[in-house]
Amino acid sequence: MIGDSDLSQLSLLDLFNMEVKTQVVVLNNCLLALETNPDPKSELAALMRAAHCIKGAARIVQIEPAVTLAHVMEDCFSAAQAGTVSLTADCVDVLLQAVDMLQHIAENPNLQSGNNSNIQSLVNAIANISTSVTIPAIVSEVNILQLTPQIESVQPEIASISPSPVAELVTTQNRTVRVSTDNLNRLMGLAGESIVATKWLEPFTDSFLKVRANQVELSNLVAKLQELLSDRPLDKHIKEHLNALHQKTSECSQLISDRQNELESFSQRSGNLAHRLYREVIATRMCSFGEGGQGFPRMVRDLSRQLGKRVKLEIKGKYTLVDRDILERLEAPLTHILRNAIDHGIESPQERTAAGKPEEGTIVIEVVHRAGMLFITISDDGRGIDVEFLRQEVVRKQMTNAEMAAQLTESELMEFLLLPGFSTTQTVTELSGRGVGLDIVHSTVREVGGTLRAVSQPGQGMSFYLQLPLTLSVVRTLLVEIAGEPYAFGLTKIEQVLMLSKSEIAVSENRPFFLLDNQPVELISARQVLELLSPAVNPELLPVIVISDRLNHYGLVVDRFIGEHSLVVRPLDSRLGKVPNISAAALMDDGSPVLIVDVEDLVRSIAKVFSSGQLSQVNQSARQILTKTYKRVLVVDDSITVREMERKLLENNSYKVDVAVNGIDGWNAVRSSDYDLVITDIDMPRMNGFELTSQIKAHAKLKQIPVIIVSYKDREEDRIQGLEAGADYYLTKSSFHDDTLLRAVIDLIGEG
Repeated sequence: MIGDSDLSQLSLLDLFNMEVKTQVVVLNNCLLALETNPDPKSELAALMRAAHCIKGAARIVQIEPAVTLAHVMEDCFSAAQAGTVSLTADCVDVLLQAVDMLQHIAENPNLQSGNNSNIQSLVNAIANISTSVTIPAIVSEVNILQLTPQIESVQPEIASISPSPVAELVTTQNRTVRVSTDNLNRLMGLAGESIVATKWLEPFTDSFLKVRANQVELSNLVAKLQELLSDRPLDKHIKEHLNALHQKTSECSQLISDRQNELESFSQRSGNLAHRLYREVIATRMCSFGEGGQGFPRMVRDLSRQLGKRVKLEIKGKYTLVDRDILERLEAPLTHILRNAIDHGIESPQERTAAGKPEEGTIVIEVVHRAGMLFITISDDGRGIDVEFLRQEVVRKQMTNAEMAAQLTESELMEFLLLPGFSTTQTVTELSGRGVGLDIVHSTVREVGGTLRAVSQPGQGMSFYLQLPLTLSVVRTLLVEIAGEPYAFGLTKIEQVLMLSKSEIAVSENRPFFLLDNQPVELISARQVLELLSPAVNPELLPVIVISDRLNHYGLVVDRFIGEHSLVVRPLDSRLGKVPNISAAALMDDGSPVLIVDVEDLVRSIAKVFSSGQLSQVNQSARQILTKTYKRVLVVDDSITVREMERKLLENNSYKVDVAVNGIDGWNAVRSSDYDLVITDIDMPRMNGFELTSQIKAHAKLKQIPVIIVSYKDREEDRIQGLEAGADYYLTKSSFHDDTLLRAVIDLIGEG
């Protein structure tokens, strides 16, 4: 992605693809407008120009199928403009298919000649709209010049592929430049650093105030000294020196005063400039909602016709600015909501007439900025969802009992729509039922730091309310201190923040917890999750952040709350890969770095710590770690049945068990983790049990790990070979049916 001033980096085919993408937007929008505008003169003129522009560009790069298709479309629009053709909805269907074909050709310029029949069919269909349209013969082979992107060879042609007047009209006053995401991220980082740099001037202005005060005091002392000595007979040279001293101190005072005023003025201008730069860089990441959602009207129109329904889409606030990253991530969720609304929300024309509604249904997307947030509402005037029917479905799907369901409020019931696999429709169509897939919508909204709420009015329609941050480039965070370092938590990821007294903490099965709204919330130290040193002493009041993953709530104990801050997000270097529990970085006002916590990843790490059983207590005054230790056993067997049988047997007796599917897998596992015991089969692919045992016993650091061989083979020579390899026990798999294996394990490593 490059700037307009450096088109030499693009080949002619790249330029052609860019041109077609620009004109396809015009073609789609104007064709959709034909169906609702009774006097579409301006739309037909724009359609002609767009088709003509594509034809000329295709001719330059010698893609004859695109030339032919664009030419016949141009003739059709010309005929419609002259009044000899009436473009009905069926005609628009054909023309929209032609638009899709042009885009397909542009994206796949090396089109095989076998596709020419499809293009010719479209050409014939467009020609049949009016006998006045002449059908050019399409070439049987596609001859595409493979041109190099040298500026000398493409400059004459670039002028011919320039955007059409319609496109220029849109971009004349606001020229656009294609910039890579990496460039924007670097600009954002530099803008953030410029703000930090201006903060360094504040201490200098403060120190100048002190210097100025000291200089004024010095000047006063000199003046007082001169006054005291004025009545005494003094040497002429002494008087001259006193006068010179007084004059110099006055000059210094004035100079310092002037420079201090200039420095303050410069500091203010520098700060204002840095913040303006920062806001402008953020603006480069924004685009109008209509630009990002330009495919929605076409999708609604095509799908409603496919289902035999009449649906109108209204977009209010289409020029509202939205972060490009947010809009890109929301495209699929919004599309899903719209498809659901058309498929299961909007009734058929007959049903709507019977219900006293207009035959044409309406879907409204409203986009607004409010209170520093982005609000998107998608509502339809369809059948909605009967709340009582939803209540019955919740009980029928055994998600709760009838007594509990009867107490659920309407908003609580609507939350079930956002659960995986929940649907209220009984029919299976190509599209998902109302509710199916809404969990994905909800997850995507949460990923960008937003919330989703559904509201239904039975018989009147359904509405979805999305509350989102204005940008992903700047995040409002809570800064906390953990092990002497600052960490940032996005405010939208935090359920609650509180100071917890030790007296409010209880322990159950070695797990500390406290009650929040009469619900238990398990506690864990942030130091333990992030694998940092534990504090020597814990205070009586613990700072706690409550976070969740929709299913579980956890209280994360930090060392100190620092306060709320807006941070410019800086992506981590891609060479680091995925850093556990961290999503990005930022710079604080004083220039020091801070890590932004990946709360979803952190919740998964917390779950792992709890499952390991090695949990540090958070309600003790001294540095003491109460842990429940497990003996770790590695089971190596290529039979899933045997593996699971051994795993369950050992886990039921309080051992922690890992499994490996063959000898090599087991060898890699035993070298990468600490195990108290290895249990292995003999006959396995890649490395058998004898070889695995020999490898373990020959390894300097692993040879002390006891090994039990468990095999179907009960021949004496096999037993001898296993013991010679170093196995501590050789058992047959009949030992599963009694406690022989368990006794051997206890004998070697003790009880679990």
